[in-house]
Amino acid sequence: MTYKRLSFEIKDKKAFVGFGYNCDKAMTVLDEETLKELQDIVEDLHSKEKELDGAIFFSHKDRCFLAGADINLFDTMHTAADGQAGAEAGQTIFNRLEDLKMPTVACVNGVCLGGGLEFALSCKSIIVSDDKSTGLGLPEVKLGLIPGFGGTYRLPKKVGLPTALDMILTGKNLNAKKAKKVGIADEIYAKERLLDLAPKHFKKKADKRSMMDKVQDAATDNVFTKKIIFQKARESVLKKTKGFYQAPLKILDVMEGGVMKGRASYLTTEAQAFGELCIGEQSKNLRHIFFLMEGSKKMDDAKGVGRSLKRGACLGAGTMGGGIAWLMAKNDMFPIMKDLNQHGLELGLKQASSNFSGAVKRKRMSKDDFERKMRSISAQTDYRGFEHTDLVIEAVVENMDIKKKVFAETETKVRPDTILTSNTSSLSIQEMSKALEDSSRFAGLHFFNPVHMMPLVEIIKHDNVSDETVESLYNWVVKTKKTPVVVNDGPGFLVNRILMPYMNEAGFLLEEGVSIKDIDDACLNFGMPMGPFRLLDEVGIDVGDKVSKIIFDGLGARLASNGIGKQMLEKEFLGKKNSKGFYLYDEKGKVTGPNDEAWKMLPKASKKMSETEIQMRIFLPMINEAATTLEDKIVAKAKDVDLGLIFGIGFPPFRGGLLRYADTQGIARLKEEMLKFADSVDKDRYTPCELINKLASDNGKFYEL
Repeated sequence: MTYKRLSFEIKDKKAFVGFGYNCDKAMTVLDEETLKELQDIVEDLHSKEKELDGAIFFSHKDRCFLAGADINLFDTMHTAADGQAGAEAGQTIFNRLEDLKMPTVACVNGVCLGGGLEFALSCKSIIVSDDKSTGLGLPEVKLGLIPGFGGTYRLPKKVGLPTALDMILTGKNLNAKKAKKVGIADEIYAKERLLDLAPKHFKKKADKRSMMDKVQDAATDNVFTKKIIFQKARESVLKKTKGFYQAPLKILDVMEGGVMKGRASYLTTEAQAFGELCIGEQSKNLRHIFFLMEGSKKMDDAKGVGRSLKRGACLGAGTMGGGIAWLMAKNDMFPIMKDLNQHGLELGLKQASSNFSGAVKRKRMSKDDFERKMRSISAQTDYRGFEHTDLVIEAVVENMDIKKKVFAETETKVRPDTILTSNTSSLSIQEMSKALEDSSRFAGLHFFNPVHMMPLVEIIKHDNVSDETVESLYNWVVKTKKTPVVVNDGPGFLVNRILMPYMNEAGFLLEEGVSIKDIDDACLNFGMPMGPFRLLDEVGIDVGDKVSKIIFDGLGARLASNGIGKQMLEKEFLGKKNSKGFYLYDEKGKVTGPNDEAWKMLPKASKKMSETEIQMRIFLPMINEAATTLEDKIVAKAKDVDLGLIFGIGFPPFRGGLLRYADTQGIARLKEEMLKFADSVDKDRYTPCELINKLASDNGKFYEL
């Protein structure tokens, strides 16, 4: 029998089954046709059990064994019964694979995720390559799902309950070394030798895990201990997710409830849970974000003119410059970090060192690599070596005249093809470009602070920027594993412009007599990572005040500021940077409690408002402003807004993004609420923009534009 998606060959009494056969895609997935062919092959293997010494499964793709089930299949499941049936179909195939009496070996080289790992777990043995691309995990929880092909049943049996829970509830990936250590992989080989050495594993080897691992397995293999493990896991999940995410709690319910069940009964429960989650709004939103992220890895309308940026430099050190230098060093750019004085350079090196040290503590980097990366950063007060750079990122003080002067000087120190960028958070890129003789190679490149934690980078265009510059920057941002969003120049660009109503409206509510606690709690309970006052402390109250003035000057009355910031600055309450803002902070930057001095100075809490009303007051102006960014062509599509807010300010992913949330709520309904607040609160801040009016009258959606 011949197959389109899988190769099947019998040689020397060994069956070789290869995924990704005749597939032109980089990643091999379990789509409907592949699953059907796999089912036929497994049944064929059952019929040939007496003739074969064993079966070896591998991939024709160099860096991918199996990337899991085809996520597009989930959108074809319209009811919980559809989802359950889909999961049960996969379970049936994997059960038949597991039930083969002959030895079966999964030869994993590259990505082995989700259904791919569930498939491998159904084999008698798993061997992995030492290639850096090799990674094994069950990331379904990140899509709002439970592994549906038997992963929650088989993984605990392979690695023990604590390790399995850690992997399934976090969706983390394990490299080859870690996979062997926890017991998923039996052995690690060079990728070129996997198939040749696979027959060695036809005879199951003894468990090579450490005695400590075996003792731990024995200690956890009783009902009482498992109850404690699940209790602790549930507490951890609730602490991390605040109960917003359904999938991890459903996973715990299935795994805990299945402790005493046999395979058939357990897998039925797993499939039922998959079906319920698959059709839920939360999983749909998280899958939507997955596709947005995948789409962001390639620039829309790219012309193929981008070039590689290999050497980098940062103008201005300090915290931000040090973070940018760290990113460049991490990506082997041997960066130059230039500042006017030694003190700034020391702060920059301290920041870079702190970022790398965190990776060492988490065992993601060796001490030798730490030393090598830090040595690759050249900290200096002059322009030595700038003639060799491909990319220069400016991160000096937020002053237009100073920035123009710096660029005019830098342009004479670099090659004609060196790309020059500014990390400004609010100043006009169009105006800044006037300082350069050749502005076509200049753009904004706005990182969010802290650089090592915030994934978003705004690439800001101006009238004369070249396609080559924008594409080169886009490709470089993707290469550094950040998420790029291309925006046109305008006050606040994209994220800060939409963020301003979030912080502004909180101040207006405070002036009306709503308490800081009620406002912050309402936003936290909506799913935001921090309330507006806590966020303002993080940004810096002085920085927020400066940016708000720039945005108000550019956009007018709807972005008018409240008077809270001015009151705070008069008392030198700057936020986290000087440990005193709306909250107090310790030496490590952790909140120690409210700043009573500030709270007593601010308007007294005299008004009780429902949580829902607070949320509507704060998020409706954000939706309205997001719509104006589309009207003003700051960004091209709704997806750009949602990517920017999810990765720039942590807008709750389970809601799918600000504009997807608006679509699900109904634009017409939101318009009605805006009009009510325009009458009762403020006309300028709540009057719907033209795009909102149009979508409401046409029963349209942002994602249909």
